[in-house]
Order: sequence, then C-alpha cells, then structure tokens
Amino acid sequence: MTLALLMVLLVVQTVAQELPVASPESVGLSAPLLDRATDALRAHVERGDIAGVVAAVVRDGKLVYSEAIGYRDLELRDSMLPDALFRLYSMTRPITSLAAMILWEDDAFELYHPISRYLPQFESQRVFLDASVPDLEQTKVRTGDITVEHLLLHTSGLGSRSSGIYRDQSVRLRSITVEEMVRNAARVPLFEDPGTRWRYGISTTILGRLVEVWSGMPLDEFLNGRVFEPLGMSDTVFWADATRRGRLASVYRPSESGELLPHAIEDVPFDQQPTLTEGGVGLLSTVHDYLRFSQMFLNKGELDGVRILRPETIEMMTANRVPSALLPLGGRPNGRGWSLGFSVVLDPVLFTFPVSRDTFWWDGSAGTRFFIDPHQNMITVIMAQVSPASGGGFREQFATLVDAAIVDRR
Repeated sequence: MTLALLMVLLVVQTVAQELPVASPESVGLSAPLLDRATDALRAHVERGDIAGVVAAVVRDGKLVYSEAIGYRDLELRDSMLPDALFRLYSMTRPITSLAAMILWEDDAFELYHPISRYLPQFESQRVFLDASVPDLEQTKVRTGDITVEHLLLHTSGLGSRSSGIYRDQSVRLRSITVEEMVRNAARVPLFEDPGTRWRYGISTTILGRLVEVWSGMPLDEFLNGRVFEPLGMSDTVFWADATRRGRLASVYRPSESGELLPHAIEDVPFDQQPTLTEGGVGLLSTVHDYLRFSQMFLNKGELDGVRILRPETIEMMTANRVPSALLPLGGRPNGRGWSLGFSVVLDPVLFTFPVSRDTFWWDGSAGTRFFIDPHQNMITVIMAQVSPASGGGFREQFATLVDAAIVDRR
C-alpha cells in the first residue's frame, strides 16, 4: 500500500467510521490506476474547471477510495473537506422517492392512485394545447389523471422548475411553502396528458408534499426519522445551520474568460432556512452520506442490520418502468430508462462513458453524480459545485478512469 493511499484511508476512517475501509486490491481494483483518477481531478482543479471536488468508491461494501481535492471556497482559500456539504439538486429525488416507497410498504397509498385523491387542487387541471409554446389561454380538458407512479416516473405532464411559463407564474420559489407550490403547479396547465411523455420536472417536489400528507408530518421530519437517522446520514439536511456552514462548498460559474466566479443559484441561499421544503432539489449532503444511502440499495434495502425496504421493493425501484412507447427518454437515443426514482442504464453502448447495464444513477445540476452498479457491486459518488455542471467533463472522466481501474471484472 502506498503512503498516499494509507493517508487517504486514515482520513476516511476518521470521517466515515461506520464504513469498512479496505485497499483497492482487496476488492479487485488497482490503486495505481485509481491514482490516475485523482491526478485527473487535480488537473481539472488546476485548469479552473472546478474549484474543488470530493469523490469516493465503494466495492463489496468496503470504502476503497476517497479523495478531497482543491478548495471548498476559492476566495477564502479553504481546502476542500472530506465531509464538505454539497447542494444535491436532482440527487434529492431518489431520497424523496425512497420516502414515498417506505409509505407504500406501509399501505399509505397505491401507485395507481390519482394524486387528486390526496391533493384535490389537481382535480380539474387542464393541458396546454401546444407544449412548445405554452399559453394560459390555449388549453384543453385533461385526459386521464396524474397517478403517484406518474410522479415517480416523471410522466405526469408537469414541467421543469426552469421552464419559462413556470418562471413567469412563480410556480417554484424557495421563499414559499410547499403547499403554495402545489397550488401554483396545479393552477398552471400540464404540458401534456399524464402518461403520454417523459418530461423531467417538479414531479418529485409534489411527491414530497404527498409524503407529508400520507405520513402526517413535515417532509424533513419524516426523512430524519425513517431515512437519515436509520442510515446514519447525519449530514443530509435542507439547509446548513451555524454548525455546518463552515463545511458548505461554494458554487462557482465560469466567466466569459473562463475564470470561476461565485454564483448564487437561489433567491434563498442554502445557508439560510428556506420556507420551501423541496423534495425535488432541496437537500444538502456529503459524499459519505450518499455512499450509505447507495449501499442500502445495493444491499437490497438493508444497512448495518437496519432494514429500510423489502428486497422486492428495491427491485421495483431500480428497474425501468417507463413504457417502451415513451422511450427513448427525451426523444433521442441515450440508452436510459427511468425507475421509481433513478435513471437506469438500458444500453451501455449509447453512453459516452463506461457503465454497466442495469446501473441506476443520477446527477445534480450543480456538479454532483452517483452510480450504483449491481453487476460490479460498486458505488461511485463524486461531488463538486459548479454551474453549469459540466466542469470540463470531470465527472465523465472520473467514471472512465474508475472503470479502467477494475482488474477483477464481474
């Protein structure tokens, strides 16, 4: 074991005591080849693609790689921390989807139930005549109801929080309550009839409100009691209070000259408590916490002797459920399907970086990404804070180099 790797593992043992730590070679990975992944991330920092990054790899339930590189805050010259907090954005969605499926196992609802059964605001919602040019004066009667499964699959007809019409109508603001956002979403017509197209959007935030209705408690309280505390995810929160603020990574955006400059994405920043408890994009987390969340899925619903979901429910959650008539997602071949909370690899050949078929994964719009690969029994999590999230392709290159480090391929 190299001195550098030994130092990494010592840091990991301090930050992530609950995770078994092992050498890469003990689980069929090459430490020297993983060092190439570290070098590539360091080069992205030096080029100014990203300010800093934390990345980790788990195989066979053992943490074999963990690196914190660059800066948490460029202006302060604060080094990136292994337990830095990152804005998850869309990586919040699998967590909220898990919460819903916990309640499904509790018999709180059925997937085929119309959401208007619980949120009557959606009972008479109409549909835009032309989704490409949404006009509040040009609508039609809706055909069919939005079901809970439509929300999980993003086939509800609800749009993206960044869509022009939603921005014009102030549908989503971190300064309003989730009840207000539900009312806003229901008063704006759908982009298409439910179940007729895959459209990535605010569906999971509406699902988060349903978690509150079904459980009788605020979303954050339900997540703390049924997900975060049982899984040991002590740093997954909706905002960074005074005890965590010094670990919150700053967000940057490249200027026209390519210089990274501080960038405020939200009207209510993540170091202030928002009014909106947002199940779609609202959480902060650490790489370590997300590894634990992911390992529970690889373990078919259990972690450290605590069962969160039944194995058969995990199988439901991680298999494509989008009908073939609605594939490919987004109308262009990309090898992806969608499950009850995740993107699922259907055709690895169509990806621009190496992935296994059946890997379930997703990313976030401020530079985060994770992969859960059941064939290789491996988890990869990488987090930075840059908008747009591309960051010179640092996530794709990392995935490629981690894959190249696998010497025992299964």
